[in-house]
Amino acid sequence: MIKKQLNIKEEAARCLLCENAPCSRACGKGDVARAIRAVRFGNESIARQWIAGCDESDLERAEQACIHYDRPIRLREIASQLPEEPHVDLPSLSIDFCGMPCENPFFLASSSICTNYEMVARAFDAGWAGVFYKTICLDDINEVSPRFDVLHREGDKGDFNALRNMEQLSENPPEVDFDILHRLKQNYPSKIVVASIMGSTEEKWIELAKRAEAAGADAVELNFSCPQMRATGMGSDVGQDRELVTFFTAYVKHAVSIPVIPKMTPNITMMSDPAIGAHFAGADAISAINTIKSVTMDERAQVSGSWAVSGLSGRAVKPIALRFILEMAMNPILKNLRLSGIGGIETWQDALQFIQLGCSNVQVCTAVMQYGYRIIDDLKLGLQHYMASRGINKVSTLVGEQLPNFTKPSDLDRDTVVFPIFGTEKCIGCGRCYVSCMDGGHQAITFGDDRKPRLVGSKCVGCHLCRLVCPTGAISVSKRVPKRKAK
Repeated sequence: MIKKQLNIKEEAARCLLCENAPCSRACGKGDVARAIRAVRFGNESIARQWIAGCDESDLERAEQACIHYDRPIRLREIASQLPEEPHVDLPSLSIDFCGMPCENPFFLASSSICTNYEMVARAFDAGWAGVFYKTICLDDINEVSPRFDVLHREGDKGDFNALRNMEQLSENPPEVDFDILHRLKQNYPSKIVVASIMGSTEEKWIELAKRAEAAGADAVELNFSCPQMRATGMGSDVGQDRELVTFFTAYVKHAVSIPVIPKMTPNITMMSDPAIGAHFAGADAISAINTIKSVTMDERAQVSGSWAVSGLSGRAVKPIALRFILEMAMNPILKNLRLSGIGGIETWQDALQFIQLGCSNVQVCTAVMQYGYRIIDDLKLGLQHYMASRGINKVSTLVGEQLPNFTKPSDLDRDTVVFPIFGTEKCIGCGRCYVSCMDGGHQAITFGDDRKPRLVGSKCVGCHLCRLVCPTGAISVSKRVPKRKAK
């Protein structure tokens, strides 16, 4: 019987990403955990560098030291499949954002991941280019407990597709937060410090913006989008009202000389509408998106027996975030407005998609909450190696490059078709493609006693549901061909 090849990305996804990883300590000659993390976050092509000096016995010791709750990660099998890494000269990731020189496009998003000086300082030391500091306001903030809930597949532990949170704004007194901003900028002058602020009146917006500028902040982000404010007239209540967005943006813009960046809410049909209001008020850029209003019903997430609508984030919201970014990037009125993309960014490939749709800056939150500031290593290295593979030496070259490839649904090619091709080497005969095609597709697959799927070409419409449910990647695509004429 032929031994099936290990799917190293699936196996790496099982890794618990331990702190002070026992596998690396046991190995002695390399950083096994770092190599696994590289595979986990989309850098399998460069993962070998961290175990280049390890032999079979080193990796065996590392595997034996793995403290996984289920079974040890198959480190030796993963190592055997890692490609040799070609030497490349890595380009700079520096990019300008609203006139601010950034060492790379990766920023912390305003949230619980940046609530005090020590946290942000550690992130800066790790390599993050900047921070949108947790939103400062003049009102008292009194948080609930618990304040988080997650969505994941049954049986998954420690990893989730979406995070639902009920957290609001900074609980620090404003003077404490502004002092933190001042010290951050003083001690990290090359990093970009953005003060996220939220007011409820013209006077409060202006006061907060002026105090941020006086503290040395490089820019202010206007939080028009927090979905769980307990007071009306704040957060997403503002972001859904083009007139309020316009007025408050204009007030702040006239009060300070640093860049002003409104943060849009996704809890709206057309984000470009309030964004246009912000643009005419003089906004320098737009941040998008904030969390999406949602409901989860895990009993452990109840607050004294009650649930509430609150914000959803994480990898599950990325397609929605990209849709809003695309909407604004394609709007001719907003063509000169810079974009800062937020929503489900976990790997460098995620960040690249936001950049290719027009973002010159990206913000990360939920992935840091899961995996820590250390993910910046793979974000930077992955993007650098991608740029090197294409011969690109400036991140700005990537900004918006995929926009020409988007069109209206009515303008899509409807005269040709791409058929699935069933590969025999990777197929394990599970029949998932057959089940999905029979019950959710066009009954275009047969599945016999030999457990091999076969395409019924006369019935196939090229929907590719079969390819998407295949657990082994055994189904590829044909060349695009003209559709058969209906008889």
